[in-house]
Amino acid sequence: MEQRQLGRNGLTVSAIGLGCMSMSQSYGTRDDEESIRAVHRALDLGVTFFDTAAIYGEGHNETLVGRALAARRKDVVLATKCGIVPAVPGPGIDADGSPGAILASCDESLRRLGTDIIDLFYLHRVDPKVPIEESVGAMASLVRAGKVRHLGLSEAAPSTIRRAQKVHPIAALQSEYSLWYREPEKDVLPVCRELGIGFVPFSPLGRGFLSGAVKETASLADDDVRRRLPRFEGNNFDRNLLLVQRLETIASRKRCAPAQLALAWLLAKGKDIVPIPGTKRVKYVEENAGAASVQLTKAEVEELESTFTPDAAAGARYNEAMGRLVDRSG
Repeated sequence: MEQRQLGRNGLTVSAIGLGCMSMSQSYGTRDDEESIRAVHRALDLGVTFFDTAAIYGEGHNETLVGRALAARRKDVVLATKCGIVPAVPGPGIDADGSPGAILASCDESLRRLGTDIIDLFYLHRVDPKVPIEESVGAMASLVRAGKVRHLGLSEAAPSTIRRAQKVHPIAALQSEYSLWYREPEKDVLPVCRELGIGFVPFSPLGRGFLSGAVKETASLADDDVRRRLPRFEGNNFDRNLLLVQRLETIASRKRCAPAQLALAWLLAKGKDIVPIPGTKRVKYVEENAGAASVQLTKAEVEELESTFTPDAAAGARYNEAMGRLVDRSG
């Protein structure tokens, strides 16, 4: 598979990575053995970039990913995240970007992952209670200590990215970006390119919606996170389904799957973009990896963008509770 560079300091990864969150939470029942098979199949297909986080399954995901990658650790780039913690009192989550919490989280992640170094360590959410300089300063100390190779941010605003970069080079910014969420094109992606920071889109398939696999929400598990997202509710869902039908038409003409077309669009947006579609199933790993070989013409890119205009999707991407941790500092 094609290799791409994140940042300016030699972090090289496969053009498509694997997001591992769904193996532990948010999208129905866990199946650890199928998840491990999915990781191994990704390796076979040339995927070298694997993404997890301390909060996913409250540690379950890191343990699972560490187990799946143990025999091939030297062949992969392993990314994990700190900075989101269970809310006290619960339920829910909160941000904790304090230096002490970051240092402790790193040690816990290393233990669960079964490794002595994390290749890419993200601040999962910016903590409004802690200056970003303090959070990134703590993360930088982990680089100096040999526990982390590269640093990243997630869902950070442009001004935050600039401030963080002054403390330590940031290799990657991870945020949602897809055909039906193009907001990063306004100011986040331009800032990343100005500063030489790679961009890692999560939910590049709109939480599975752009694959065409979700035709109605009734079949989703009761605890599936999509049941609580505005874009999957009522009239919003119906309007968004019309967009997916147009994507399916274009994909049929292109002789590829809709998910592959959506990922190919992201890959065509720049060599500094590395999407991490998430799945726990082998068949979707195979489908997503195949997107790396789908080449789009300029006319095809323009057709997709005229269909999925920045304001085309109906509904907000998060509900109020889920969106409150997104950095909006400007």
